[in-house]
Amino acid sequence: MRFQPASYLTFCLNVSLVLFVAQGIDGRSASYTTVEAAAQKVESIPIPGMKAFPESITSTTEGTLYIGRLGDGGIVRIRPHTQENAVFVQPGALGSRSILGVFADEASNTLWACSNDLSALSAPATGSDTLSTLKAFDLSTGNGKRSVSLPGTHAFCNDIAVDAKGSIYVTDSANPTILRLFPGATTFEIFAQDSAFSAPQSGSAGLDGIAFGSDGNLYVTNYAAGGLFRVEVKAGRAERITALSGDHQLRFPDALRKLGDNSFLLVEGAGTLDRVVIKDNGFAVTPMYGKFFYPDIGCPDRHDGVGY
Repeated sequence: MRFQPASYLTFCLNVSLVLFVAQGIDGRSASYTTVEAAAQKVESIPIPGMKAFPESITSTTEGTLYIGRLGDGGIVRIRPHTQENAVFVQPGALGSRSILGVFADEASNTLWACSNDLSALSAPATGSDTLSTLKAFDLSTGNGKRSVSLPGTHAFCNDIAVDAKGSIYVTDSANPTILRLFPGATTFEIFAQDSAFSAPQSGSAGLDGIAFGSDGNLYVTNYAAGGLFRVEVKAGRAERITALSGDHQLRFPDALRKLGDNSFLLVEGAGTLDRVVIKDNGFAVTPMYGKFFYPDIGCPDRHDGVGY
C-alpha cells in the first residue's frame, strides 16, 4: 500500500512544536492553564535540513525536544531554554528512512522512532530499510540500539506509546491494527484489531495518534475517518473498543498526547491544536491554537524546514 500525496503525507505535518510548552507531556500530566497561556505565545523554531518536514515531536521531563524529520530523515534534538538544535540521530542510522512518530522513553533511556520508506513519494531520506520499522536509539547519545520490523510487507509505523511495564505500542496506518512489542521481544504481536480502525478508502491513512489516558486505557485516532477511539485495557489485554462521540467533528486527527485528568492534546490536520476531554463515551473539544500551516500538494517543494 502507498499513501497518495493528497491524502496524508503532503500535510507534511509542520506539526505542533507548540506541544513543547508542557514539559514532558508524553504520558505525564501538565497544567492546562500553562499550556493554554503558552499556546497564545507560540513561536517557530527552525529545524535544520534542506527538506526537514518535521513530522512528530516528543519531550523529556526536563524539556528537551526530539523531532522526527519526514523529509531528510534523522531526528533533531532541541535543548530547553536555549533552543540550541542539532541533528541528534543521523539520517540513515540503523537503516532508517523517513522518521514519523517519536517517543522519549526515559525509563529505558530509549528514543523510539517509526521509520518508513517514502521514496516513492519523493521523500529524500536515505537508508537501507525497505520495510516499515520501529527503531530504538539511546536517549543520551543517539546511538542505535535495535530495529524491529512491523509484520507484513505493507505496514506503516505511525506513532508510539509506552505502558508502565515498558511494552511499546504502535499504530499501523496501513492496517486496522495496534501492535505491541514486549520488552526484549524481537517481533510484534497484534494487540487490538478492528475494522473501524481502517482508512475509509484505499490510499488514505487509518490509525495515527496513540496515547494512554489517565484511566489506563489506550486512545487512538483515525486520520482520514476523523475518529477517536478508546481501547479498554484490562490485565494487559485489549477489551472493548469504543468509537467516541464528540461535540466537534475532528478533521484529520493526528498526534495525541496525554494532558492529565483524562484529557489530551490533539493536533488536527486541518490546522488546530485542541484540548480534548473524555467523558464516558464522548469527548469535548476546546481549540487552543488554530493557525498552523496546512500545506497543499506542493508541500514537498517547501524548503524552509520550520516547525510550527
